[in-house]
Amino acid sequence: MSTVALSPKFQVVIPKDIRRALNLVSGQRMEVKLNGDKVEFIPEKTVASLRGRWPGTDTRVVRDADRV
Repeated sequence: MSTVALSPKFQVVIPKDIRRALNLVSGQRMEVKLNGDKVEFIPEKTVASLRGRWPGTDTRVVRDADRV
């Protein structure tokens, strides 16, 4: 477990081992939630990071002939 401090601007530095484990990068957006008396930082997933998540899924779109 790591301990961090709030800066005068209320910023927090995420420890390096946690950044590496979660593959966090500078500028990445995070969702911030209040959970009881805890603060949760949840990294937003990019569309690119979801690529290949469901192998074998048919991604072809069926279109009506009059809509092409």
